[in-house]
Amino acid sequence: MRLITRRQFLATTAAAGALTAMPTLLTGKGSVFAATEMQQDTQIIRVGTRVIEVNGKSARVFGLTQPDGTPGLMLEAGKRFRVRVENQLDESTLLHWHGLTPPWEQDGVPGLTQLPIPAGGHHEYDFLLDKPGTNWMHSHHGLQEQMLMAAPLIVRDPLEAADDVQEVVVLFHDFTFRDPMEILSALQSEGGHGSSSADLHAGHGNMQHGSTQDQAAMPMAHLHDVEYDAFLANDRTLNDPEVHRVERGGRVRLRLINGATATAFWIDLDRLQGQLIAVDGMPVEPMRASKFEFAMGQRLDILVDLPAGEEGVWPIFAIREGERERTGILLATPAATITKVSNLASQQVPAIGLNLEQALRAVTPLSQRPVDRKHHVTITETAGYGWLLNGKAHGDHQPMWVRQGERVEITITDQTSMAHPMHLHGHHFQVVAINGKRISGAMRDTVLVPARGQITIAFDAINPGEWVFHCHHLYHMAAGMMTSIKYEA
Repeated sequence: MRLITRRQFLATTAAAGALTAMPTLLTGKGSVFAATEMQQDTQIIRVGTRVIEVNGKSARVFGLTQPDGTPGLMLEAGKRFRVRVENQLDESTLLHWHGLTPPWEQDGVPGLTQLPIPAGGHHEYDFLLDKPGTNWMHSHHGLQEQMLMAAPLIVRDPLEAADDVQEVVVLFHDFTFRDPMEILSALQSEGGHGSSSADLHAGHGNMQHGSTQDQAAMPMAHLHDVEYDAFLANDRTLNDPEVHRVERGGRVRLRLINGATATAFWIDLDRLQGQLIAVDGMPVEPMRASKFEFAMGQRLDILVDLPAGEEGVWPIFAIREGERERTGILLATPAATITKVSNLASQQVPAIGLNLEQALRAVTPLSQRPVDRKHHVTITETAGYGWLLNGKAHGDHQPMWVRQGERVEITITDQTSMAHPMHLHGHHFQVVAINGKRISGAMRDTVLVPARGQITIAFDAINPGEWVFHCHHLYHMAAGMMTSIKYEA
């Protein structure tokens, strides 16, 4: 990813006016096309394939790029999201704007909000960008996300004086040379979990709930059920990491995105300290640390100040929870010499939990008002790799009903042997309780519910439609772990 200043961003936005008129796809059966004049500021995302090198081997993966090859989009809050998605694949696809709150019909969920974009087809989106933040885009069609159909989606605040802050955007991913369908089929035929596991005391021990008898009757908690060939930071491993040249004594804003399909990480700033200023694109009261818990689908905005007057190289690592495997990028001053960095941390890290979540506080929390409606979601697992919400797989589920204007709380209880990052489309919620203890936590769109743990979230029902609520572990979602929030007419 490129390092971008505010001045460069504004110049890029102005250049978008040179686009010419192109046809529009009208959603519906048969892929009906109608010629219409494109707005001057419409931007294009092309869905295609590309070849990357992983551990010395070539791999063909998906890509979401602008016409000049830039991955993803950088836009400005207060303007409109006018984006044309062109599907250059020989298969259908559809993109979800993770972190944005568009009208329901533009959310990018196949079969719910719109039909998939067919091979060779395109679709145009148009809605207001009301909030700045670090977001991302990814396929919600089949298992395409596993093969790197994901990219950053940054919405910048035009009021931020960012000329003296260098921005580094990093999308983390887990990579496999295997066909994702083969992985899912193997999980289902083998009954589920992979070889890597940890008991509750390794990382989720302080998140237990329920009776001792209940705990004893349940299987050991697992961290991983999919093994990977590599972990990537902006498509690269630490064998050949992306190097961002930075100023001596400069300030860097790290916009970090966990786009992995089945891997939670620890962000490790190594010798640096950082100030966490936003999670999931939403501002939090600043927290200073060098290590941060990072579940799938989540984002972290971290400010780091480099040592004044010092040449050097500072790695930014993402370490797989419960393991030593890691990926990352390098921040390096102009005269610094780059040396090889190991793909393994010096020691195994614990599982991620809720220590960070418990400490986070929103800059702008929900207003104080009574709760109008409460829902409860229980996560269970079945033999043959089935993951259920309230005893139902997606397709057999019953929507959770809400009414426009209500304050809604959802309490999620995980009775399974794995933690689950739960993502709500179309809304930002506040974390208001952890294991029954009330807090005034962060505003988010994705929260980790630990094995045997419980989280309560609250949101205001202000975006009508039917919105999916699902686990952001791709294979759990594919195996049934998705339901919906539906507004009453």
